[in-house]
Amino acid sequence: MQQATKPTITLWGALLPVVILVLLLSFNVTVYGDDALGGSNQFILLIGAAVAAIVGFRNKVTYDQMIEAIGSNLKSTTGAILILLFVGALAGTWLLSGIIPAMIYYGLQILHPSIFLPACIVICAIISIATGSSWTTSATVGIALIGIGRALEIPVGMVAGAVISGAYFGDKLSPLSDTTNLAPAMAGSDLFTHIRYMTHTTVPSIIITLIVFLILGFFQNTTGAADTDILLTSIKESFTINLGLFLVPVLVIFLIIRKTPPLAALLAGTLLGGLFALIFQPDLVVKIAGATTLSITSAYQGVMNAIIGDISVTTSNELLNDLFSSGGMKGMLGTIWLIVCAMVFGGIMDAIGGLQRLSNALLSIAQSTFQLFASTAASCVVINLTASDQYLSIVLPGKMFNKAFADKNLAPENLSRTLEDSGTVTSVLIPWNTCGAYQSGVLGVGVGEYFIYAIFNWLSPIMTLLYAYFGIKIKKIVS
Repeated sequence: MQQATKPTITLWGALLPVVILVLLLSFNVTVYGDDALGGSNQFILLIGAAVAAIVGFRNKVTYDQMIEAIGSNLKSTTGAILILLFVGALAGTWLLSGIIPAMIYYGLQILHPSIFLPACIVICAIISIATGSSWTTSATVGIALIGIGRALEIPVGMVAGAVISGAYFGDKLSPLSDTTNLAPAMAGSDLFTHIRYMTHTTVPSIIITLIVFLILGFFQNTTGAADTDILLTSIKESFTINLGLFLVPVLVIFLIIRKTPPLAALLAGTLLGGLFALIFQPDLVVKIAGATTLSITSAYQGVMNAIIGDISVTTSNELLNDLFSSGGMKGMLGTIWLIVCAMVFGGIMDAIGGLQRLSNALLSIAQSTFQLFASTAASCVVINLTASDQYLSIVLPGKMFNKAFADKNLAPENLSRTLEDSGTVTSVLIPWNTCGAYQSGVLGVGVGEYFIYAIFNWLSPIMTLLYAYFGIKIKKIVS
């Protein structure tokens, strides 16, 4: 639907579905806890969509218009859904081949608990800057770091928060990142001006994050470190471990740096993982296939089982048994289900003009420079909450606030920085947002568990508002 055809809706009409959705989701999470992502949250999103539809019908929005908007929303998530399926497949073959166990094996020897958390941030930041993708970072090195953290008995939410903080820091500053290119395009700035200007808020945020995690690391009284030798022995008993296994993740990262489409890179990583499983773990492939000898049939079945469904590798250590399991593509279906339901809610909210009305309300209160920045940041967060998509949280506020920034003689990089500080990074803090659902599904950690530890992500919008309030690094348009 074109923006000009959006119906007129009252502010209360636009707020009603959002308020009901947030209240129901809060109650549902209280009742179900981490199991809320098993289906109940998805149904609550459909209830929120139904409320939005009722508001739409009262405002003369037709059923066909709503279905068309839902279809458009779902189409926009096609790439994300396919990436999720390939990530599940990749995780399966990387477990079967011994790649993930090798990462954990060598990581246990290098990363002491006292430096593990800040090391997670630095490692993920480097990978994310190189690849331009927080999603790829979490799906590769992030999964391994979660495994190492579990082995060291560091709270998994804490580890996930460090992984996500580093991954989104790199994603924000990488010229290869889609959101880093999208924000200046919406604001009217250029890429490298945007990146340079973004360092003013991004670097202090990541420094504070590193300091906090360094302090947290010193207070980790783990028993896992004492059992490292036992864990290493158990891994070696179950897998053939050598440095050659790292060729596959190195190749995948190289392909992404070379701007290979993510789906192609993940497919290559999955197939190579299957090949390495046959080379390095043939006995394990036979076991997963439920066969007695390695043949063409058992080889195919073992690798395919790892790609599509649940597999687990039993070791002599119970902790490792929890680590060495994968749901394959099947394990990603719950996350995909959540994304589909979120897009239904976002599509109907868009069709009835709810998103536009909420954004206009925020824009109307922007009188001072600080209020303009605050309205932009709030708009990004609201759209992340309602439309469940980080790209919309950049595109819609970027379009709406572009002229307002220019009218106040503010350079476009002020807007592009605010879009990234408030839109890109907060998406992962919302369970029903595509980013929150993805990271939670890939890392196997609920958003509620890592929320408080994703320090960089919730600190970034606060930092950009502090800069705006005190007038720090607020560039004016030069005539």
